[in-house]
This record gives sequence, structure tokens and C-alpha cells, in this order.
Amino acid sequence: MSTTHPTTHTDDAAALPTFPGVRDARCPFDPPAEHTGWREREGLQRAMLHGEPVWMVSRFADIREALNDPRISADSTRPGFPQAQVGSGEMPRAFPRMDDPEHARLRRMLTGDFTVKRMEQLRPKIQEVVDGILDEMISQGQPADLVRGYAYPVPSVMISLLLGVPYSDHEFFQHHSETLISHGAAPEEKGVAIMALFQYLMELVARKEKDPTDDIISRLVHERVATGEIDRETVVMNALTILFAGHETTANMIGLSTLTLLRNPDKLARIRDTDDPALIANTVEELLRYLTIPQDVVLRVASEDITVGGQLVRAGEALLMNMPAGNRDGAFFDRPDEFDIDRNTRGHLAFGYGIHQCLGQALARVELQIALPTLLRRLPGLRLAVPMEQVMFRTDLSTYGVRELPIAW
Repeated sequence: MSTTHPTTHTDDAAALPTFPGVRDARCPFDPPAEHTGWREREGLQRAMLHGEPVWMVSRFADIREALNDPRISADSTRPGFPQAQVGSGEMPRAFPRMDDPEHARLRRMLTGDFTVKRMEQLRPKIQEVVDGILDEMISQGQPADLVRGYAYPVPSVMISLLLGVPYSDHEFFQHHSETLISHGAAPEEKGVAIMALFQYLMELVARKEKDPTDDIISRLVHERVATGEIDRETVVMNALTILFAGHETTANMIGLSTLTLLRNPDKLARIRDTDDPALIANTVEELLRYLTIPQDVVLRVASEDITVGGQLVRAGEALLMNMPAGNRDGAFFDRPDEFDIDRNTRGHLAFGYGIHQCLGQALARVELQIALPTLLRRLPGLRLAVPMEQVMFRTDLSTYGVRELPIAW
């Protein structure tokens, strides 16, 4: 592919498409056709993200190449990085917004808590949590909102247990988390939200110093802060990142996956009736690929002039990895717009790629592998309680999902 040249200084913002765009109401599980069409164009597409022009990387191969190139930086302090961290400039960055070697140093302090082996050991506890939350939702009667009654509590309880954050404060976290990922929230509102969360966790860290329990925050405080490897503020910022990612993304996946299965009753029946863990695991992987809920999450900036997908990107120019389009790329996946629970999903981009790939992906996988079939088995008559046209989607947030999912059984 020939190299094309950017129009960085002559972009007409009014002429650029806005990301994320509007989805077709008839196909709510599909990315906007405009976004996936960018794969067919030469070079990269320019789009407006939160009032700033960015390069959209939409082809599967280009996304993997970009995320594996150290010249494309995740460092949010670099000039030109999109959506600079809200709040005080004195705040530390979380490890996902850093480059190596500092990124690797901080990430290594947490990887032991999120290994595949550790998450597999948590299966009985996750099953216990899922059953208890489902019992509570059923006891409240029908119709019920699956999002508030099930999809949010399951990952929220688990990540709270792992971190050592009282689940009783989950509404506080959920309120401020939604502000942080809302496209409609003003910078001032986001600043208030992150400061409220930061201050809350600083107080929790102080309590853990005096009265530690068996959790990630206590361990970081007593094994890392006490030795001078990191400070309390770094513990807080990374705990905040994990807490936020650990409930928002999986909650959206539970809700949207349930709706996808309800719209595909033959596949729903197979998952409900199977005792094959491999089929359940593969279905979860296909749901992750097919839905790809991160919209404007994987942000980068070029640290030097570089060519991506045949496009010259100048140092200081922002890039967004268009994951939903990448996971629907026919150059990598056969029949990519089809929901096929028997396909080989190996290599999908739902959790990112490269050194910044999602730390909590093993936890998310196990939660989904338990939460979805348990719901279907215990409620074999599960159905939408409203017409499909009345389902409200979370189109205004950084992670796609359903705002409410009224169900009956």
C-alpha cells in the first residue's frame, strides 16, 4: 500500500465524521457501517473524537501492528495524547497510560492477582456470588431489569472482593464511573468525579495501613508502599483503574450478551442445555469478538513520524484503535458479521493486543462463562419484557451496552 500524507493542519473539523457514530437501530449489535467501511479506504481515516481530530486505525492487521510498535505511545502525558487525564495534573497516572519500562514495573505488581490459574481457582466463589445475586433478582419478582439486578452486581461484587473495596459503596462508584466514560459529561464534571473517587480510595488506603485484610489494596500497601517501591497515590490510581474496568466492561458484556442470545434462540438453547465447558468458553469468545464493546478506549499518540496502514502519521498526532471494526475485518475472520459460536475466535481484539492487553481478561472470561449459562439454566423461560425497539442502548459511553434490559421468565 502506498503511503498517503496527513492533512493535520488543514482538517476541516465540520467535514470530519464524529466517532463513535450512530448505529443502525435495525442492527444494534453491529458497529456503524461508516466505521467498518473505513477499512476499505486507502491509508487511515480522520475523525473527530471529543472535539479533537484523530487517526482511526480500523483494519485488524493495522491495529495489531500499531499496538505492537513502541513508537506509538500509551503515555498520556505526551503532547497530543487524546483525552488527557481529567482532574489534577498532580495525580499519578495508572499503568495502562504509561509506556515501558514503568508500565511493566507497575503491571508486574498486579499480574499475580489476575493469572488464569488464580481466576480458575475463583470459580466456586464466582458461582456462589452469581447464584446469590440471581436469587435476589428472582425474589424481587418480574419483570426485572437484568442490568441493575444482575449484570452490574456480578462483576461489581467480585472486583470489590478482590480489591478490598466495600461493595456497599458500589452505587457511589457506579455513579462517578459513568460520569467518567460519558461522552456528554463536561470536563469539570469528570474532574469532580475522579477527585471524589480518588479521595475515597485514599481514605480506604489509610484504613488498610492500620487494618489490612486479604485483598489487593492491603497487599500493595504493606508489600510495595512500605518498601518505598510506590506511593499511596499510585496504589489509589491503579486500584481505581481496576475497579472501574472490572465492573463497567463485564457488566455491559453480560447485558449485551444476554440480549444477543435472546435474539438467537437456537444458540441460546445450545448454551442453556450444554454441559460442555469448551462450547461455553468459545461462545464467550465469540460474544467478545462479535460485540467488541470498547468504543473509544484504546488511545495512542505517535512519538515520532511513523507509517501506519500506509498512512504517514506525524509525531504528536493522536490515534484511536477502532476495535469494533477490527474484530469485524473479513481479512482475518470469515463471515465476520455473523454470530457463530462454533467459529475459531483465536486472536480477537476485544481485550486489546500487545503489552497493554487487558490485565483482567481472565477474570472477565470466567465471570461470563459462569454468569451467562447460569442465568439461562435457572430461567429457561427467559424473554424480553418489552419490544426490542424499546431496549435502550448505551451509545453515549466509551463502552457499548444496554442501559436497561427488562426481562421476564
